[in-house]
Amino acid sequence: MPVLPGAEPYRHEGTEIGVLLCHGFTGSPQSLRPWAEHLAARGYTVSVPLLPGHGTRWEDLRITGWQDWYAEVDRELRALRDRCSRVFTGGLSLGGALALRLAARHGRDVAGVVAVNPANRVHGLAARTLPVTRHLVRTVPGIAGDLAKEGAVEVGYDRVPLHAAHSLRSFLRLVDGELPQVTQPLLLLRSGQDRVVPAADSARILSRVSSTDVTEIALEQSRHVATLDHDADRIHEESLAFIGRLATGAGKEGTTARG
Repeated sequence: MPVLPGAEPYRHEGTEIGVLLCHGFTGSPQSLRPWAEHLAARGYTVSVPLLPGHGTRWEDLRITGWQDWYAEVDRELRALRDRCSRVFTGGLSLGGALALRLAARHGRDVAGVVAVNPANRVHGLAARTLPVTRHLVRTVPGIAGDLAKEGAVEVGYDRVPLHAAHSLRSFLRLVDGELPQVTQPLLLLRSGQDRVVPAADSARILSRVSSTDVTEIALEQSRHVATLDHDADRIHEESLAFIGRLATGAGKEGTTARG
């Protein structure tokens, strides 16, 4: 099945500092492309893989699960580690959860994490019944395109297959249990107008990680897909500053929260 225009994976060869960016559930690398290109323009080696089942049609997502999605980013991290001296992980929504699990599982092989509106659970009453309803209902309306910026468009599915949503639920519960294993520096950026992932998810993540170098930033002008929204430039600059500080070995103690 051909990949949707704009949804192709992205790779840029740069310095020995690598950045792996992970896109969200039902989305594609398109949502992270401006961020990736901004990092690449500063010389970093950057990779944005296309998660299995994504970037084509929702029917393809229906036959994949979290094991497939995680395996893809895990392979890419290993490839970057072979090429780079230090690697940072980052992502949007599900991508943020994937980035955090990579940190939990790979330890010192991940130098830091940048999470934008990271997901921690599947919300709504229907989430509790997914183990049953996924056998009765194929899809529900999509979640892609939660943007405040006029004219901004996210390349994603207009339907969510419930089999995949059930797998997402299982994955997020798994990651929640592994969050105490995350010790790396963490930059978390969350949108004040997010209609997909509530602020409670970010609060839960911050309460469970073991990181001592933590920065939380509120993105007041953006909705869920903040990487394509009004605060995209801030994400670019804050992540550059975060990676640059850690790549050069500048230290930071304690936990800082700022807007």
